[in-house]
Amino acid sequence: MFGKILIANRGEIALRIIRAARELEVDTVCVYSEADANAPWLELADETVCIGKAPSSESYLRIDRIISAAEMTDSDAIHPGYGFLAENAHFASVCRDCEIEFIGPSPEAMGLLGDKINCKRLAKKAGTPIFPGTDGEIEELDEAVKVASEIGYPVIVKATAGGGGKGMRIARNVAGLRTAVTAAQQEAIASFGNGAVYLEKFLESARHIEVQVLGDKHGNAVHLFNRDCTSQRRHQKLIEEGPAPGVSPEIRDRVCASAAELIRKANYSGAATVEFLMNKEQEFFMLEVNTRVQVEHPVTEMITGVDIVKESICVAAGEPLSWKQEDIRLNGHAIECRLNAEDPSNNFMPQPGIIETWQLAGGPGVRIESHVRPNYRIPPNYDSMIGKLIVHGRNRDEAIARMRAALGEMKIGPIATTIPLQQRLLTHHAFVSADFDINWVERLLDE
Repeated sequence: MFGKILIANRGEIALRIIRAARELEVDTVCVYSEADANAPWLELADETVCIGKAPSSESYLRIDRIISAAEMTDSDAIHPGYGFLAENAHFASVCRDCEIEFIGPSPEAMGLLGDKINCKRLAKKAGTPIFPGTDGEIEELDEAVKVASEIGYPVIVKATAGGGGKGMRIARNVAGLRTAVTAAQQEAIASFGNGAVYLEKFLESARHIEVQVLGDKHGNAVHLFNRDCTSQRRHQKLIEEGPAPGVSPEIRDRVCASAAELIRKANYSGAATVEFLMNKEQEFFMLEVNTRVQVEHPVTEMITGVDIVKESICVAAGEPLSWKQEDIRLNGHAIECRLNAEDPSNNFMPQPGIIETWQLAGGPGVRIESHVRPNYRIPPNYDSMIGKLIVHGRNRDEAIARMRAALGEMKIGPIATTIPLQQRLLTHHAFVSADFDINWVERLLDE
C-alpha cells in the first residue's frame, strides 16, 4: 500500500478521497489554488501545497506544478478524482515517467477507450452492444450515405476525438448527412486538431443508463450493476439512481457482464463507467467509456456495499480486487441529487458567494457528500456543485419518499440551488413511473 497520496482535485471528491485514504492509513497531500486557500477539506489533509492562481488553467490543470508538488512531498501516487486531469492520458503518462503511480487506468488503456472508434471495435469483440454505423472513420462521403441508408435515418455524425458535444451533427436525410459530415469534420479540426468522424444510428427517444465496473492489474474485472442518469438537462445530470428501473434482470445482467468483459479486454485497472442509451424495447447501445470515478459513484456504493474509491486505491497499489462477481449482490434502491449552486428560475445561473445557512438532512439511509460548511464562500472559478444528497431504501418507492423528505429538510441560503427543481421532478408522474427519456426535464422546463 502507498505511504502517501497526492490529491489533484478539490471539493467533495477531494474530501471523499481523504476519507478513503484514512481508512487505509495512508497520508494525503492536497494541492489547492489561491481561491481554495481556506477550503474546509484542506484541514483534513496531512499536507497542503498551493499550486497557483484561481483559474484552473493556472492550478488544477497544471501538470508540471502537480508533479512538482508530488515530488516535493515524496508522494507515492496521485489520485485525479473526476474532471480536471482525470481522463488525461498524457498526465497519466507523465506520472509513470516520474515513477509516481496514477490512481486510474494506464495511459494505454485510457487512450484505447478514449478513442471512440477503437473503443467501439473492442466493445464489439467483447460482446458489448454498440450502435450500428460505420466500422471506422468516414473516408468517403458516399460510404456514409450507403451506411445511413442501410441502418435508417436519423443518424448522427461524431468526432472520434474529444467530447462535450463538439463535432456532432444529426442528419435526417441524404442532403442533411452531406452537410453534417462536412460541418462535423470542420468543428472537430477546430476543437481537437483531428477531423476524423464516424457515423451511428441516432435514437430520438432513449434513457441514459450506465454500468459501473472495477478492474485490477491481474486481469480481473467485475461489474457493480447499473445506474439510471436519464434525469438531466443539457447533458448535466440532476438525479441519478440505481439500479436502473424497468430493466429486466436478464437483460441487465447480460449488458453488465459485457461491460466487464470490455474492461477486461482493455487491460484496465481502476474504476470505469460504460455508458449506454436504451430504447423502449430495452435494446442497449454503448455511448462511451468514462475512465475515472464518477460523481454518482455513491449510488452504486449504497446498493452493493462496495467502497469504489478505496477499492480503486488498492488496485492501483497492485492488490487484486477484493470482490468476485458472485459476491456482489444488489440491496435495495438508491437515489442521488446533485446539489448545485444554480438558479433554475434564472436559466440556471451560477450562484457564487457565501453560504450562510447550511442545514443538512438526516435519518435512516441518508448520506451527504459535501465539502461545504456554514460561511463557506463558493468561488466563481469552478463547477457549481456544492454537494450530493444520497438516500437508500428497501425499494424504489421508499427511496423516492426518503429523498423527498430529505430534500425538504435541506436548508441552504441565501444562494439559490437546484433543490426546488429536484423536488418538482421527484413528484412528477414521469419520474415516479420511470416513463421518461433524456429530454423529459427540458420538455418540463419549457412548459
